[in-house]
Amino acid sequence: MSSLKFKTSRLALALLAAGVLGGAGVTAVRGLSTPAFALTAPAVTAPAATGANALVTAPNFAAIAAREGPAVVNISVSGVEKVSDGGGAAMDPGMRDFLKRFGIPPEAFQQGPNGGSQTVPVRGLGSGFIISPDGLIMTNAHVVKNAKTVTVKLTDRREYKAKVLGMDTRTDIAVLKIDAHNLPTVVIGNSKALQPGDWVLAIGSPFGFENTVTAGIVSALGRSLPDDSSVPFIQTDVAVNPGNSGGPLFNAQGQVVGINSQIYSRSGGFMGVSFSIPIELATHIEEQIVAHGKVEHARLGVTIQQVNQALADSFKLPNPEGALVAQVTPGSAAAKAGLKPGDVILKANGQTIVDSGDLPASIALAKPGEKLQMQVWRNGKAEDLTATLQAISGSDEAVAQAGSSDSSNKLGLALRPLQPQERREAHVTGPGGLLVEDAEGAAAAAGVQSGDVVLAINGQPATSVEQMRAVLAKSGKSVALLIERDGQQLFVPVPLA
Repeated sequence: MSSLKFKTSRLALALLAAGVLGGAGVTAVRGLSTPAFALTAPAVTAPAATGANALVTAPNFAAIAAREGPAVVNISVSGVEKVSDGGGAAMDPGMRDFLKRFGIPPEAFQQGPNGGSQTVPVRGLGSGFIISPDGLIMTNAHVVKNAKTVTVKLTDRREYKAKVLGMDTRTDIAVLKIDAHNLPTVVIGNSKALQPGDWVLAIGSPFGFENTVTAGIVSALGRSLPDDSSVPFIQTDVAVNPGNSGGPLFNAQGQVVGINSQIYSRSGGFMGVSFSIPIELATHIEEQIVAHGKVEHARLGVTIQQVNQALADSFKLPNPEGALVAQVTPGSAAAKAGLKPGDVILKANGQTIVDSGDLPASIALAKPGEKLQMQVWRNGKAEDLTATLQAISGSDEAVAQAGSSDSSNKLGLALRPLQPQERREAHVTGPGGLLVEDAEGAAAAAGVQSGDVVLAINGQPATSVEQMRAVLAKSGKSVALLIERDGQQLFVPVPLA
């Protein structure tokens, strides 16, 4: 019942090469034949930073598990899916999820001789935790998505049919309600107090093994994943597997600081990298679902990318920090505020944007109509802009705003203005735009291809070859080209020889 949608850009380099990011949630109910091994581990001690003779010991995981475990629940779901008829067999749930992660419809491999389909029952398992004594439960949206029946099982083996009050697939949060009272609840903590290296604990039902306890440390904070998500994930090395999704992540004090959601894996199982949704974001979504039955997300209306050293040199930034604006959606809050491609957002509401993922993370907790105070880097200096955030509705895809064949020795590009028909076909409406007829040398090595349209260079519209030469003459170690390809825009840093 789980899936993970990937949205990729042809201009972007492959992230997390040869790996798979997938929901850590639903595992198919089937026989488990994996052999078990008895392991014995020594006590965990390490030298403290304050003294060579002092020791740091792990938290009392047994006490946390005993105290908080009763508030963690097992979630089983059932539904139906279409498969082929005419003798076609139902696809293994693990293979079905694998295909979905790569955007391949399982039906493509399930057509029977007659090309028809039939429905077959599908079951799955996940985890969750109780947040109110009267039966409110938080879990992942992908755990209960498309479920016809949701059953919640407590640690005392009582079972309840659950109602899905609402879910938000953008943040992967769902809220359930069971008809029960005086239930044990978890204590909500503060994920912002976490630091890399802190101990954390997960409780859930990996592979259907209920109330399994695993522990590890925080590996990193504010991780952005390549799925267009606005969630600033907590990365840990806690063992999280299919079936753990929706379960809580506890800090060393036994407080919930996150919801286990995704794993990075080449095999489909745990490989030392797991991701949790910060509890502040989850609670923000839960409160909207309970109060209104729906969730409203704030939207700035930009496509951003990371600032590396080459781009920082191109824009004369002191440090490779901030969120580089690659596209601005027409009519969006960003457009009305005056943001332009080539701007680098350095601060948002006073918070320094070090990594590009810090920007969507800050907007994720905002509401439509709120003001976003931004400090942006433009033309070599900082400026202040204010945007009134809009509500997300419909498609959020940005429309690309985008003219003597010649070659630049520095870039290795053969360029010419777009013909009127080409401009119409490419939906180029801006003042500039030069078609790449051939790419070699530094530009080709950076990823520029024939057929690309150069919209800007170092934030200035590319209106002519002569204008580009003038910008190149003043450039330092690299230039940043704003490229349009297949309706998408991305800054490409090109080192100059």
